[in-house]
Amino acid sequence: MGNASEPDPSPVPSPRDRADPRAWCVVAVARLARDQPEGALEAAGEAVDRDPEGEWGHRLASLAHERLGRDSEAVVAAQDAVRLAPGSWAARLRLGSVMRRVPGRWRDAWAQAQQAVRFAPEEADPHVLIGDLALLRGDHGQAASAYRNALRRDDGHPGARINLGLTHLRWERPHGHHDPTWSVDARETGHARRTLELWSRRVRVLSAASLAVVSVLTFWYELREEARVGGAAVLLLLLALTAAQARAIAVWKYVPGMLARDLWLSVSVSVALLVMAAYAVALATIPDWSLADAAVPLVSAASAAVEWEDVLGGFWAGLFGLVVFNGVAVLALRGFAEAWQGRPVKALAEFAAAPPERVGLRDTGVTLWIVAARLWFLVALIGVAPLVAGERRAALAGVCVPAAMAYVRARGGLRGRVGTLLRRDLWLAVAVASLLLASAALVTAGAVRALGGPVWAAERAWWTVAGALLLFAAAFLLRAARAWWRGSAGPWRGSLILCEGCGPRLPGEVTPSVALGADLRRAFTYSRNVVLAYVGADGPRTLAVGAVTSVSGSGELRLIVAEEAWSAAARDPRVAVFVADPVERKFWAEVRGIALADPVEDVLRVTPKHVLVGEYPGRHEARPSARRP
Repeated sequence: MGNASEPDPSPVPSPRDRADPRAWCVVAVARLARDQPEGALEAAGEAVDRDPEGEWGHRLASLAHERLGRDSEAVVAAQDAVRLAPGSWAARLRLGSVMRRVPGRWRDAWAQAQQAVRFAPEEADPHVLIGDLALLRGDHGQAASAYRNALRRDDGHPGARINLGLTHLRWERPHGHHDPTWSVDARETGHARRTLELWSRRVRVLSAASLAVVSVLTFWYELREEARVGGAAVLLLLLALTAAQARAIAVWKYVPGMLARDLWLSVSVSVALLVMAAYAVALATIPDWSLADAAVPLVSAASAAVEWEDVLGGFWAGLFGLVVFNGVAVLALRGFAEAWQGRPVKALAEFAAAPPERVGLRDTGVTLWIVAARLWFLVALIGVAPLVAGERRAALAGVCVPAAMAYVRARGGLRGRVGTLLRRDLWLAVAVASLLLASAALVTAGAVRALGGPVWAAERAWWTVAGALLLFAAAFLLRAARAWWRGSAGPWRGSLILCEGCGPRLPGEVTPSVALGADLRRAFTYSRNVVLAYVGADGPRTLAVGAVTSVSGSGELRLIVAEEAWSAAARDPRVAVFVADPVERKFWAEVRGIALADPVEDVLRVTPKHVLVGEYPGRHEARPSARRP
């Protein structure tokens, strides 16, 4: 499958009219489309030099800076664009897009995104930015609603499609512990998170190793008191380690919020505290066993006549298992929880509806591994349940596995694409084949039992099921090892990524500003018949404009109007301004735009979105013909 987002490497030449700033902007857009940010920044700089008041050039310079990794310069350029045209939805979108990358500026980015939606609710990109910002906070419901709003306006928007799929998977960004609304730098909370994880890992490993050594010294060499003293020394070491790690965290007031947002960080810290407590109790209650008697309490605790000593021994054995095997238990729990989180089939359907490109294909591959992991757990359940229940005919339920695969293929929009996806990831193909093999073996084992076939055939079928499950695990581990070695996407949820500007489609920030020609500028400057149309409290209204004080280089109109127009603009900034040719009466013009009050200059600033120009009808004309300048 080809990658539709592959940029064109051919250079974009300079414009023929090197004095035209808008021509330089067109060149900058073309270079951005071909993934040439250095050249785009050069062209945008030329446009700004020739027209410092043209906000389009500042917008493009901001986007070029961002793609070069210069977020601070990108913010400055975007702020210049908003200053020159505060009613431009594209300028607001650009400023919000770059601000979300700056630590502590999430609220500012959110405000700019909402303004962009308010100014241009018919555009898809502002709704996508709202969805991205909500998704970064973990608000999957609001993000999904915003992406659906965007898709109602542009059904083929790749970012909206792919990121909507991520909401179905309950996607969490890599730094999910950090709330982007916090004023603290994400690097500081990231340091605190790494410190907590390191502390948890050390506590759990040292506790497990120490208790294992204490058990060997106590039950094998019968050095009970010596082992207890050594174990107490390790406990003091753990307390000292805890105090040292606590001093290394400078943002303790954010730690409760971090634990609330990051489930697995909370689990890691909780398990470490539980292991420390269990280790201390186990050290204080070491039973007086010999090696031969070590298993007696476990057997006695399950019998009808249980002595108090046996109960205590069984309790100690439980503490031992918690301390020594906590890592395996947490790993198994995390694997199960991540496999069964979200709705991967709905996510696959969204990914399939997006144009094929790198991010979508990557997220599709990871989601298929999530589906495969779910089927692995299903096969394991179907394989174990008949053995535990003693009803081996129940293994016929293995037929559910290929049925589930067919369902995923149909509802996930994968018809005609399964072969291509499996060829892209051969280890996934091995995993799917192992699941089908396990399913066939389960059905065989159940059929042999139901039909009274030979016992040896059923036994071989059960061993085949176990081998197929191990083959799946081996394929997963080898695929994970290859991803780790290459630094590429692995078969786990953490490899899912957000679509930010992915695909061949350029973002809405590059949308050209509306230019007013010389005739229109002259008409607005000299005409005494300028009319403002707006939506008042009681419906549509028109109002004569007192004066047009100026027309800026970016086409912005500055009007002196009555107070009621200011109030109306605050409720709904979408207005229209009408003007007629004051000299020859040849044409009329309608400028639709966004009106914002400027109390400093005491004017209403109107940023154009659309311009309609028509000629006055002659005697032989039925109606004016409208055209765009």
